[in-house]
Amino acid sequence: MRELGVAVTSGREKAYAHLKDTVLTDPGMQGTFLSEQELADRIGVSRTPVREALLQLAAEDLVELVPKRGARVSPLTGREIRELMELRGIVERYAAQQLVSGGAVPVAGLRSLLERQRELTGADQAREFIAVDHRFHSALVSAVGNALLDRHYDGLRSRQVRAGVVALFNQQGRQEAVLEEHEAILDALAAGDAQAACAAIDHHLESTLKVLLAG
Repeated sequence: MRELGVAVTSGREKAYAHLKDTVLTDPGMQGTFLSEQELADRIGVSRTPVREALLQLAAEDLVELVPKRGARVSPLTGREIRELMELRGIVERYAAQQLVSGGAVPVAGLRSLLERQRELTGADQAREFIAVDHRFHSALVSAVGNALLDRHYDGLRSRQVRAGVVALFNQQGRQEAVLEEHEAILDALAAGDAQAACAAIDHHLESTLKVLLAG
């Protein structure tokens, strides 16, 4: 729907965005039940669009609808974490190969995001650090110019951010390690070395996986 040339966001879309970008990216919400009324009050909509958004998220396996209890934030299992990293690896390696072969690596944009991450090293900035982390990887994928691939990768966002924040708290010094791993990915891309970029991506994802499974 559009009014006077301005896109109008529906209550369901507003509730869906809040849940996916704020609630589901919070590791502290794993396994907890959500109150439709509290969410409605917080978002500024009625309970109906919140319920519709929860149904949509349940279809994406991001929340679990429990009879007589309501919606529960689905915890990330070991299997799901492994599958998440495997899928990310497939997409990100493909993106690196495509960009290097086409000579269209967004070096400046990636460098800017990496520098932004360097400013967010405090424990209280963990969620923002990981949000920028996602933007770093997303910028790599988006630069390919494949809209379907872009939407597919963006669908991993809430799981990716939640897992990333957990990893930071599971291992002391993980933020510094992430910065070094991102630097290695960027250096390989800037040098036009697809093989080294793929190896750096694999190392980064494998390191994250080990930290998550160890915790």
